[in-house]
Amino acid sequence: MKVLLIDDHPLILSALQTVILSMGDHVSVSTADSGRTARDTLRQDLSYDLVLLDLQLGDVDGFDLLADLRSRYPALPVVVVSASDRTSDVIRAIDMGAMGFVPKRASNDTLLDALQQVISGGVYVPPMSMGADFQPTLAHSPALRQVQQQAQVSDFQSVPSLRDLGLTYRQAQVLHLLLKGQPNKMIARELGLSVETIKDHVASVLRLLSVSSRTQAVIAVSQMLQRQAGALPAGPR
Repeated sequence: MKVLLIDDHPLILSALQTVILSMGDHVSVSTADSGRTARDTLRQDLSYDLVLLDLQLGDVDGFDLLADLRSRYPALPVVVVSASDRTSDVIRAIDMGAMGFVPKRASNDTLLDALQQVISGGVYVPPMSMGADFQPTLAHSPALRQVQQQAQVSDFQSVPSLRDLGLTYRQAQVLHLLLKGQPNKMIARELGLSVETIKDHVASVLRLLSVSSRTQAVIAVSQMLQRQAGALPAGPR
């Protein structure tokens, strides 16, 4: 597995490199200390399996670079590793296609668990509050209660038995791909359906989950599974 770390702080790069290499001998790590270097590196070598991206870079806005990477390399997972843990930044990053968001204050174990989750096709978001108008709605969602029950008896990486959530078979397929961060066009292509049909299925899934956006659905299910399965410890505060 080839990993590219993008951060303009040498000490952070060194620390991250040490943590990532601890995953095993099968892992190799390259570093880039600027957006320009990162772009050049990926242009010259398309074999990377994972990118870790800091949002605060000296020569480019991290969100702009994230958008560029998702556009140029849609199959390459990007995990944001940031000093920020603001809910707005997490939501924005996931909305833009990041497969994970790990605050730099998180423990090494949390980072490694989050990366394993992303490598397995999941999405990682840190424990956080979505606001008073968000959590109570989720608590009364029958679908998410089923997610809680399934999480107790399944691995964190496994998608729960979605047919038991009150979803149709097709809605379950759509949610499975939605949780992997795929946009409507990719879901439509994979399922052989029109984009408009996928939009209808996504809308139905959001209603069943009692959320109002794709990002809220990803965050809600991810955090519900985290809390119930206890697979990903929270970082130090």
